[in-house]
Amino acid sequence: MAAELGLSVGTLRKALEDLEDRGLLDRRQGSGNYVRAGAEARGVYAMFRLEPNEGGGLPTAQVLSVELLPKPLDAPEFGPAPKAHRIRRLRRLGGTPAALEEIWLDGGRADSIRKEDLSESLYLYYRHTLGFWIARAEDNISVSTAPEWTAEPFGVAPGTTCGYIERIGRDQDGRAAEFSRTWFDTSVARYVSRLR
Repeated sequence: MAAELGLSVGTLRKALEDLEDRGLLDRRQGSGNYVRAGAEARGVYAMFRLEPNEGGGLPTAQVLSVELLPKPLDAPEFGPAPKAHRIRRLRRLGGTPAALEEIWLDGGRADSIRKEDLSESLYLYYRHTLGFWIARAEDNISVSTAPEWTAEPFGVAPGTTCGYIERIGRDQDGRAAEFSRTWFDTSVARYVSRLR
């Protein structure tokens, strides 16, 4: 395949690994590579709708912290457990800090979550490690002020007005599994919704 495409074997392997990580390809040793069916394909950022204002730019995520805490009092109902895993991340688009995320996963979904076990995509982690997936989400977009825990590279100071998204993620059975808040720098990114 590498010779046919005029690529080095290392470049081809890296590309195939990336497609597998995005949930688009099944690689089977001794058998071959298989494109996953549309319903199964879960792109790493399939449900993350922030895009750079200029277009392009690879999205990445840096996990800042993971803690098991009582659920926030101002959150909508999501899952039966009294506690949730709070995951805080810094999102970059094309290497530029663009957003802060605070994701609350119902504590009944996992006994513990370690920061080092999380990948770029929480949705792939949910699916491959925890055995469920986010099949539906509802976003509410508005403005808010950047949180006091703002990470240093994020370009918006704490208390400054910025874009804001609240999301409820529902699993394959329609149950609310997570609640998230995203603060984004409107000078870097915009929220985009596409119907396909």
